[in-house]
Amino acid sequence: MYSKALSHPALSGKELDGLLNLGVRYLEMGAHSQRGGDPCFTMTDLELLDLLLEGGALQRAMGQIPPRPGLTLIGLGPGDLGLMTKNAIDAAREADYRFLEGYTATLPPAQEDLLSEFLGDWTMLMRPEIEGPEELLELSGHSSVALLVVGDPLHATTHVDLLIRARERGILTLVIPGISATSLAVTNSGLQSYRFGRQVTLPYPYEDYLPTSPMQMMLDNLSNNLHTLVLLDLDPTGMGKDRPIPMNPGQAVDVLLRMQNRIGSSDPPARPTGGHVLDWNCILLSDLGTSSQLIRSGCLREIANIQSGRIHCMIIPAEMDELEHAAFDAIRIQPSS
Repeated sequence: MYSKALSHPALSGKELDGLLNLGVRYLEMGAHSQRGGDPCFTMTDLELLDLLLEGGALQRAMGQIPPRPGLTLIGLGPGDLGLMTKNAIDAAREADYRFLEGYTATLPPAQEDLLSEFLGDWTMLMRPEIEGPEELLELSGHSSVALLVVGDPLHATTHVDLLIRARERGILTLVIPGISATSLAVTNSGLQSYRFGRQVTLPYPYEDYLPTSPMQMMLDNLSNNLHTLVLLDLDPTGMGKDRPIPMNPGQAVDVLLRMQNRIGSSDPPARPTGGHVLDWNCILLSDLGTSSQLIRSGCLREIANIQSGRIHCMIIPAEMDELEHAAFDAIRIQPSS
């Protein structure tokens, strides 16, 4: 069907322009609909348009099919392959080579097991291959390459850098967005989205190295009455070579406590500490965008005891209004949890 659509003479010149306009009308008015008893389109128009919509030719004409050769960054969404867009699925399937970026975010194991059957054969790439992308870019110079990224591709600066390098080499690029866990965290928290301050990442400590800047940013947000989305580190080594090991809630609270103690022990203290960190309110969001999604609230002392869930992020709320308080209380950890 796809080859038939591509070979149709209506895909050239003015006829293609007219068909694209017809496609817009088709989507706006509804396929096969009638108004005032008169057909919107002729049967010939509809048969060809159905071919194009189903086969992807309209997507190709609109720049949504991977360039050949070229590099396409494809968002897989937060963890459930069922949340991928049709454009993302079609682009991944049509690519000559598929690579799964495996260090900035991860798929649940069960979803990763389905990836080959769903999209086609793929190879895992870790930090060294992405930040030193010579082989990837060379391949993109003569083949259609899809880099599959959990979440939205351009949330990580390393992917922006990859795009810049590709374009500097004259390699055609395309980005197909996906649902991001960071946007899901905000919308599922029950907090007002316009009241969030700077987002921070909580890193694993490396030997004696423990940066306090994430805590300082959180305190800055609190002083401005802004909520903070806190992403948790995935790599205890900091090298990005091995499979990620997501930080769990207990580890996250321990890191925050150590940061607060380090800030408070400076002479004079670098920042007001905002009360004891274990008493801070927190929303824990686990496995967002999957069938295992779970969202709970409480103080950090309670959050630290939660052991269920694969991958997490947290929100430290500032002062909450009445509606936000109600949303927070509705998901509060119960004593029996």
